[in-house]
Amino acid sequence: MAKGNIRVRSNPTLKRNPLEQKLRTRFKDRRLLEQALVHPSYLNEAAPDQRPAASYERLEFLGDAVLGASVASELFRRCPQLDEGELTKMRSSLVRGRALAKISRELGLGAYLKLGKGEEATGGYDRDSILAAVLEALVGAVYTDKGFEPARKFVLNLLGSEIEASLSAGVPEDPKSRLQERVQQSGGAPPEYRLISTEGPDHARHFEVEVILDGQPMGRGWGQRKLDAEKQAAVQALDQLASTPDR
Repeated sequence: MAKGNIRVRSNPTLKRNPLEQKLRTRFKDRRLLEQALVHPSYLNEAAPDQRPAASYERLEFLGDAVLGASVASELFRRCPQLDEGELTKMRSSLVRGRALAKISRELGLGAYLKLGKGEEATGGYDRDSILAAVLEALVGAVYTDKGFEPARKFVLNLLGSEIEASLSAGVPEDPKSRLQERVQQSGGAPPEYRLISTEGPDHARHFEVEVILDGQPMGRGWGQRKLDAEKQAAVQALDQLASTPDR
């Protein structure tokens, strides 16, 4: 477009890239978006001249808090009839690692990740723990770039359908309690939860837990708390039992 003798051109750096289009947001500082996609393993293996300044871990730490606050405020506003314990159960079901990983897969975030060769070879692009961490890091990046209110809207856009489904379904029962009741009814031994691995720095621990029924592994879970990982493992075990009702 021309004005008199001056030709005005759009700045190509302001155009949304494909991932920004998927996320329905635009970063003022795209370095934050790039950082949110860098797994710690990539820093150890990238050539010095191609090595990013940081991985997604700090943004993940921040995003976890913003994500929880955004979901909590939405549930508080829309569910005046629920008490603190019920609100906590609903929030936990929405922000657990498995739920966030599902959203990451729907967005195809795995294709944008920068992983070390070891993580890449072992399927890191599709691992629940990594996909959930990246989604939290993106929330942290939006918060850092724009502030809380845009980040809150970003979270509600990402989790909108899951929040509506949760509100329709009501307060979820604790999966560990449901699994305990299920095995008691069948006369089995109580579930045993076994810690498989602990990863990440002190401020962003990732726990992987396995649940054992009658000596057999029946589910695995991941979370930033062991309790969250155990709950996720219990959900997998319940799904497994539902598909094999003779157990």
